[in-house]
Amino acid sequence: MAARPTSHWPPARRQISGLLIGPLNAEAAMVRFKHRYLLCEVVSDDPRCRLSLEDRVLGGLVRDTIARMHGTFGAAACSIGFAVRYLNAYTGIVLLRCRKEFYRLVWSALPFITCLENKGHRYPCFLNTLHVGGTIRTCQKFLIQYNRRQLLILLQNCTDEGEREAIQKSVTRSCFLEEESAGEELSDSGGEEAAGAME
Repeated sequence: MAARPTSHWPPARRQISGLLIGPLNAEAAMVRFKHRYLLCEVVSDDPRCRLSLEDRVLGGLVRDTIARMHGTFGAAACSIGFAVRYLNAYTGIVLLRCRKEFYRLVWSALPFITCLENKGHRYPCFLNTLHVGGTIRTCQKFLIQYNRRQLLILLQNCTDEGEREAIQKSVTRSCFLEEESAGEELSDSGGEEAAGAME
């Protein structure tokens, strides 16, 4: 009797590969697109610059700068999945989202932004990249730590007692918010027991 040829794949692997390749199970082959989030700060001497920030204008400015620095390939690669996810006009904090494969193209183009043009006005400014993260949550955690360090620097440099008290209140408030968010993380990881205890 002739020996029957054996497959190089183990039986479980053959079943899995059959499921993934089959035309009826196309949704099983879908993959989540990974993103990177760039946490930036708009730095300008003119206070009107921050107040004129709009996500549409800033997104267009970043796209134009990428096209100017990296050409058509850079513009096309970064346009997919690129978005301004968060913008705070008072603090100048901006959160940009882009695809993981091309975040270095976006990051390398940011230093070439030298002015913001909105409604016929030009404001000299630049974007300072504070953090690059894989999730919005890691960027939020970094921003809390960054703001706390900035408040402590302000506390050391202030001369008036009223300013000192206001900054100390801000620092204690940020510490309270961090403890509160840590408590929420613990309750989220508890599952059904935590949900039952909350009711």
